[in-house]
Amino acid sequence: MKLARNIIIALIAGVVVGLILNLFAPEVFGFMDKYLFKPLGSIFLNLMKMLVIPVVFVSIALGTVGIGDPKKLGRIGGKTIGYFLATTAIAIVIALSLALMLKPGAGGNFDTSGANYEAAEAPPVMDTLLGIIPTNPVSAMAEGNMLQIIFFAALVGFGIAMLGKRVERVTELLEQANELIMYLITFVMKFAPYGAFGLIASAVGSQGFDALQAMGMYMGVVLGALLIHSIVVYGGTVSLLGKRNPIWFFKNFFPAQVVAFSTASSAATLPISMKTAQERLKVPESISSFTQSLGATINMDGTAIMQGAAVVFIAQAYGIELSMGQLLTVVLTAVLASIGTAAVPGAGLIMLAMVLTSVGLPVEGIALVLGVDRLLDMVRTAVNITGDAACAVVVAQTEGVLGEPDDGRVLASTKTI
Repeated sequence: MKLARNIIIALIAGVVVGLILNLFAPEVFGFMDKYLFKPLGSIFLNLMKMLVIPVVFVSIALGTVGIGDPKKLGRIGGKTIGYFLATTAIAIVIALSLALMLKPGAGGNFDTSGANYEAAEAPPVMDTLLGIIPTNPVSAMAEGNMLQIIFFAALVGFGIAMLGKRVERVTELLEQANELIMYLITFVMKFAPYGAFGLIASAVGSQGFDALQAMGMYMGVVLGALLIHSIVVYGGTVSLLGKRNPIWFFKNFFPAQVVAFSTASSAATLPISMKTAQERLKVPESISSFTQSLGATINMDGTAIMQGAAVVFIAQAYGIELSMGQLLTVVLTAVLASIGTAAVPGAGLIMLAMVLTSVGLPVEGIALVLGVDRLLDMVRTAVNITGDAACAVVVAQTEGVLGEPDDGRVLASTKTI
């Protein structure tokens, strides 16, 4: 919590410094952004990203060894993917409902004539599914292909579990590697406040107050939907399915949320997210490593909320009325796209382009929301990793392996479990 406090102080300082420089000394901001803010942020992000591949491979392999039984592994995988798909669908419904009610794009006099955005082409879902199996595991690690790394690590873990004592030294090696990686995570996190300061100062200083004010209604809808989804959906599932107090959950997972907000990257936050879930939420490593690693790749509830709000906002800005059939198409396309674009860089905007195309809206409208997307990306990343942790708690509880909280925050109705 001391680290979280320091990061929050750094974030506030970054916002203040970024706004002051943007308003009163834009030339100074350009210099400081190039030689201070961006370097600080890049150093921290690179340090975190450096650990992602080792964390995913070692934790998934060890997690699979810990699960052992192929049937149990399949059951946990089914629960995890089912949770992510269900919450993604709920997320976009919340965003659509709030946007239709508040009408962020109506009456805003947005200039759509100059809007220009060239959409990248997303791969077919089947190609993504077939591409999960790596032809070269080393190449997959070098390229950071998360789905292929997860598949290979799970296969290695399964082989170790089946061979048992014959490869116990390999298991010991992975366990020692895991200890080393956890130490490195703790060490790197000492630089988090400095990285957070640089990242937020750069983001706020480059956007400026005028840009934020012009898009205020759209941002309000997205932030409101993210808040509702976090409290109602994640808090509800933690309470009803995870049998834990939601306040306890959010309080203990808060340090990871702060890191996610500052980095705006689920992958970069994965090491600290898993460490927090295992140590503070009492999720077994075997469950945490599998669900949270997979969630960092395919769980995009925050992005789905952005898509729902952006689709309605763009439609209203262009004066287009969406039918009920089109709204249902948005929900279905966004849920499927969350898997189909899982391994694609910049997946959020690619998914949005797919959704807009599916209902006949101009893809160029994405240019209207790009201005504030960096700041919103920080918030929705925090929501995404919270969903990963909530899933880990729910899966661990349904498997009967969730540890008891240190402060006894178990729901009264479940104390006999």
